Amino acid sequence: MRVVESESDFENQMERAISEATSAFGDGSVFIEKYVTQPRHIEFQIFGDQHGNVVHWFERECSIQRRHQKVIEEAPSSVLTPELRNKMGEAAVNVAKAANYYNAGTVEFILDENKNFYFLEMNTRLQVEHPVTEMITGLDLVKLQIKVAEGEKLPFAQNDLTIHGHAVEVRVYAEDPTNNFLPDIGTLKTYKRPQGHGVRVDDGFEQGMAIPFYYDPMIAKMICHDETRERAIEKTIRAIDEYEITGLETTLGFCRMVMKHEAFRSGDFDTKFVEKYFKPELLKGNDQPEEALLAAMLSALTQESKKSTILPAATTGSSQWKKNRV
Repeated sequence: MRVVESESDFENQMERAISEATSAFGDGSVFIEKYVTQPRHIEFQIFGDQHGNVVHWFERECSIQRRHQKVIEEAPSSVLTPELRNKMGEAAVNVAKAANYYNAGTVEFILDENKNFYFLEMNTRLQVEHPVTEMITGLDLVKLQIKVAEGEKLPFAQNDLTIHGHAVEVRVYAEDPTNNFLPDIGTLKTYKRPQGHGVRVDDGFEQGMAIPFYYDPMIAKMICHDETRERAIEKTIRAIDEYEITGLETTLGFCRMVMKHEAFRSGDFDTKFVEKYFKPELLKGNDQPEEALLAAMLSALTQESKKSTILPAATTGSSQWKKNRV
């Protein structure tokens, strides 16, 4: 992809794009599209049956990405108004109807800073992030896929669908965020999932298993649901702190940083979040949750208090801890 900032650069950038496409794919065909400088990636879950009925199950916000790949998703988006949701949802349904599509599918859009939206692509399958949609609708996408494949009609109309609460999904990748998110292979020496109401973990690994370099480095996806976005975020932080993984680096620390960041919590972010806000030093020395750090400090203070009075040292340690925590 080549970004053209001015008319004078167009011909040169076009030639370079054609050359690169020819070299990589043996086909120099290219197409031109509008470049959005502050994009948000918002997709709509659609579902159609074999009788011409198509509905959407609302949107998912997928703007927290690295290398143009999603890391955190949530539903619903914090930026859509009911009017914009209806307009984008209608556009997504029309795409599916125009293709006579049935089954689960995802219509993806780019939303600019002025809330204009542009069609990006349609994925004719379930997405990794489909559980957040299941959590806010209470519906089982996989079960419905089977029923539609058997020729059944959708058991509901668009007006029957409503949003219940808020859901956040974090993808747990075997990657090192402090090393440009490069994959990290190894053995899961410790692997303990978080528990609790509204916490769901979809994974394919157990403690003692090895993470190879042959496949996608995703270990699991963790989804948290609650009544409001703020509560869902707080539940996600708690679940991240409870998720125990040792033996390799993961994206859990990065996801925790995002959950705590003001830009994410305020809803004022786009797909360039990593470039704008993430620095590797934010994670170094902070791989333990706050509760674990407090417990370690209290234990150390208890042991030292038996020997001597160490109030100045304790004060210094506390200040350093506050300084280093994310």
